[in-house]
Amino acid sequence: MTGSREWHLVRRPTGWPTDDDVALVEVDVPGPGPGELLVRNTAMSVEPYMRGRMSEAVSYTEPYALGAPMLGHAVGTVIASGEPGIPAGRSVVHQAGWREYALVPAAAAEPVDTDAFPASTYLGALGITGMTAYVGLSHVAACKPGETVFVSAAAGAVGATAGQIAKAMGCRVIGSAGAEAKVRFLTEELGYDAAFNYRDSPVRASLAVALTEVGADGLDVYFDNVGGEQLEAAIRVMRPFGRIALCGAISTYNATEPVPGPRNLLLMIWRRLRMTGFLVGDHADQHAAFTGDMSRWLRAGAVRSVETAVHGGVEAAWPAFLAMLRGDNVGKMIVHFGSSAVGDVDH
Repeated sequence: MTGSREWHLVRRPTGWPTDDDVALVEVDVPGPGPGELLVRNTAMSVEPYMRGRMSEAVSYTEPYALGAPMLGHAVGTVIASGEPGIPAGRSVVHQAGWREYALVPAAAAEPVDTDAFPASTYLGALGITGMTAYVGLSHVAACKPGETVFVSAAAGAVGATAGQIAKAMGCRVIGSAGAEAKVRFLTEELGYDAAFNYRDSPVRASLAVALTEVGADGLDVYFDNVGGEQLEAAIRVMRPFGRIALCGAISTYNATEPVPGPRNLLLMIWRRLRMTGFLVGDHADQHAAFTGDMSRWLRAGAVRSVETAVHGGVEAAWPAFLAMLRGDNVGKMIVHFGSSAVGDVDH
């Protein structure tokens, strides 16, 4: 047995989650049987979709069970193996995050090369985050060089990656974020052609200014992470035959009342627009193409794996999750299970 700590959901949140909704529990983890791996987690990610899994509402994935460890992507080192093909010492990515040690089926763990890229990259640009952005742009929205792309929540994990991919594909890119420092990061660090703070003025007005700045008469593609006002504003300025990839709707995740939808859907008929919701899990056939393209972009410096690193071990995971919901992160919020003080944050 190996002593470990793990986060359990003990109460379903109403509105914004609180510390009373979870508990950090001490457990004993057994050694691996045939086809199993005992993994010491070294880093895990906290992500918006986890808020949905804390509720009982019907979703695309199962809700977290009460009194049980939560799930999420993590990377770790195999310390004992019951699978000859994945020996002790290998680094793997799996979905048993929110804990220090995990017993995982070998079939549910993906070996990764941490000599080629840092381990946390496999939670960010080379992980499910990067593939979500890649699928949304290249497959769902069928983005083409020379087009104008708008990305909402553009300084978040998926948004920061999506904008960089669009630039690597030869597009003009506009991004929105919720703070001036993030807006500057998008243009000065990630190469966005224009960006705006959606809190400063109505999104409709800010988006119009951004389109003028990039010399475009409308949007060809909108990569939506937010929903609400930003989706409505994007529909208003879509060019004929434009495409909208619906990735997330973070503006609604903590709502306690029904959220109004866009009021201008008639424009989708007039302009022959296409709006498609997608889940990255439906596009496993794109994994090889994604890995090849993203590895090349990372090596060339065309894409960065943007990360807000929180140090301090598993106990820092819940505060990091709440900070992510507040929008405190730039890029992927990743909790490193190191020895630094709890709450120590690097951007």
